[in-house]
Amino acid sequence: MARKLLLPYRQRVVGGAAGRVLEIGIGSGLNLPLYGDAVEEVIGVDISPELLAMADRAVMLQSQRRRLRVQLLEGSPEHIPSAITDGSVDTVVVTWALCSIPDVRAALLEAHRVLRPDGSLRFVEHGRSPDTSVAWWQDRLTPLWRRCSGGCHLNRKTDDLLQSAGFRLTHLTTGYAPGPRPMTYMYEGQAEP
Repeated sequence: MARKLLLPYRQRVVGGAAGRVLEIGIGSGLNLPLYGDAVEEVIGVDISPELLAMADRAVMLQSQRRRLRVQLLEGSPEHIPSAITDGSVDTVVVTWALCSIPDVRAALLEAHRVLRPDGSLRFVEHGRSPDTSVAWWQDRLTPLWRRCSGGCHLNRKTDDLLQSAGFRLTHLTTGYAPGPRPMTYMYEGQAEP
């Protein structure tokens, strides 16, 4: 998901973040340079110590350009570390991470818990296509795809997942990005707790 053609998605989603931000699945820190001046602090959570080490290097590079407080926490998004208390986050950012979280509903319930009542969850994800023939392929490919791509599901319907966790969608754009259709149906938007 680091391809340059996906950068506009990242820019739109991350660029709208403000205040205290929780980034679920911060990975290697690709989004760090995209946070604007409205962001006071970024708390990045990831389950992978290897990716967090890469994110730590990205934090060092970022600090040479701009003073942005960044805290990296190793942990599961299904059990957000207790350092992040209920209602203490202004924005939750998720970019192409919900597809690989084993219990995605639990992770979204945790995001809902830590968001302030007037906060927002900003997201871009690939997922289930409304086209029957593409969805058929997504369902057939997902078992194998999960094994070779870090648990990624091609067939999760992001809008339904958010709503089932108590979020209200305030903006949603869907459509195909360039590439093979089973892997490129995108959900981009914003939701409120």
